[in-house]
Amino acid sequence: MCHDWGEAGQRAVRVLEGETSWLSCPLFSHPTVYNYTSAQRAGLNLFWYHVPAGQDLEQPIEYSQRLSKERERLWLQPATMEDKGQYICMLSNKSSCTKIAMRLEVLSHEEAGPGQAHEVPVAVAPTHVVIPFQEGETLECPNLQDISKMADDQPTVTWHNVNRFWNSDREVKKGRLVIHLMLENYQDLYYCFVSYHRHGKNLRFTRVINVTAVSPSRLPKVPSILYPTQDHVYTVKLEVRLQCTGMFPYLEGPLHIWWTVDGKTVDQLSDTRFSKTDRPVKSDFGDRTEESVLLIQDFQTADLDRKYQCSVRNQKGNATRTATLQKEENLPSVELGCGLGVVLVLMLILFGVYHVFWLELLLFYRSWFGTDERYTDDKEFDVYISYARQYEEENFVLSTLRRVLENELGYTVCIFDRDSLPGGTITDETLTFVRRSRRLLVVLSPGYAARGSQALLELKAGLDGMALGGHLRVILVQYRPLQRHAWVRELRRARVALALVRWQGDKSNELTSYFWKRLRVELPMRRPEGGVAGEVGAVPPRRLESQNSTSSQTGLITNTMKEPQKVLNLY
Repeated sequence: MCHDWGEAGQRAVRVLEGETSWLSCPLFSHPTVYNYTSAQRAGLNLFWYHVPAGQDLEQPIEYSQRLSKERERLWLQPATMEDKGQYICMLSNKSSCTKIAMRLEVLSHEEAGPGQAHEVPVAVAPTHVVIPFQEGETLECPNLQDISKMADDQPTVTWHNVNRFWNSDREVKKGRLVIHLMLENYQDLYYCFVSYHRHGKNLRFTRVINVTAVSPSRLPKVPSILYPTQDHVYTVKLEVRLQCTGMFPYLEGPLHIWWTVDGKTVDQLSDTRFSKTDRPVKSDFGDRTEESVLLIQDFQTADLDRKYQCSVRNQKGNATRTATLQKEENLPSVELGCGLGVVLVLMLILFGVYHVFWLELLLFYRSWFGTDERYTDDKEFDVYISYARQYEEENFVLSTLRRVLENELGYTVCIFDRDSLPGGTITDETLTFVRRSRRLLVVLSPGYAARGSQALLELKAGLDGMALGGHLRVILVQYRPLQRHAWVRELRRARVALALVRWQGDKSNELTSYFWKRLRVELPMRRPEGGVAGEVGAVPPRRLESQNSTSSQTGLITNTMKEPQKVLNLY
């Protein structure tokens, strides 16, 4: 088996047709995981494969003068339209194998053109360079050192700037562009064309640098507060909005703007009436103007005695200004005040009731006005449980989920290892069971993300059922935490669109706990019948004791009697 990392999350490598390019194996992008020299010492060999555009079969790369491998890079000198597609780099030896894919886009001159006939087509994103006004900088063509290692002679560099002419402030010296004195009209795109010889062929590549001017470095860089001014007074009502605007001269490094109330930031306050929002206002030659707004809901008279301060800070210094508040005089009529008070009290009561008992209210509504799906479809099972085939997960499913859903809540539950017949095909029976169920309950745990597993087959079948016909709903139950980077594509898709119900150990043991109420909201509606728990209030507040009954455990044996085969890999 080869551990497949899938396709690298970075954007596709783009290259202009007829120019030199290279692909760096993403396995070596994190030296703490893989290092090329260490991998060689460990006996790991690097292999490259190509999946041409429009095809599915990977092909080993035949190296030549045009396609060559240099350490962790695959060089294309030059690139052609036939080179586009997916590339796979694989590290392997006799005992281990790891591979990852990346994508290459080869653009024609028409596709890479920026839209203006007089501009230069280029496929690689510009390199950004910042130069202060009245100062100088020397620009070197990006990736020139990499090309020099592959060239048979010294590469030749030519610089070009659209609608610009070189003068005493800008000139080319020894293949480098020297800007002696930065002016505003020198902000532009600068193209460098590199040509070199290799194995008797003349090769080239193009790069572009985006030069931006910023305020001179000799100017003061200490931030300042533009608003409020020293003598400004805020007039406040029930809802207070305090605005603070700070100006940050251009400087590399972080910048901060914040409010404090009695010496504490908004995050440190326990009073939820206080909140703040930050946003950029403008940027002028690197000088940034930022705004921070302090919001105070339900402003009270005692809040006038608090100390409100706005502060700004960067690497060069800081500034602080105190805000003065004054309450606006407002004398409403007694009737209006009483009416608003009654409405406010009722709203607070309703909000509190809903905030505390929203699950109970929703279950109560379903019990009276919901539709029992048993009378509207021909499904055989209410719930199909998908989980990682590991001891702890199986024990949780059989001893807790199955027992409560079947015995306490009256649902018909399908568990593959218990309900499938010996001798069948795992893939076909799995898809059949999922189609015959109203809900797919996915028990998430670290082992669930294994590629090619039956659990992922069940998840994909459920997602396809939701997308195609809407006849099946998927419920995610987090039994044990799963690291975000370990989530496969299907789990990421499901997590964005679906609700996640978390099992919290002992806190979730009682049937009146949040876990079971939240789960019952997602499950099909059941009306109370013959003592079986209904939607609301039918379950006594007792704890669930783990019971490993004989009927729960016998389901573990059936899957071992099937014909040995691999689950169909749909990924």
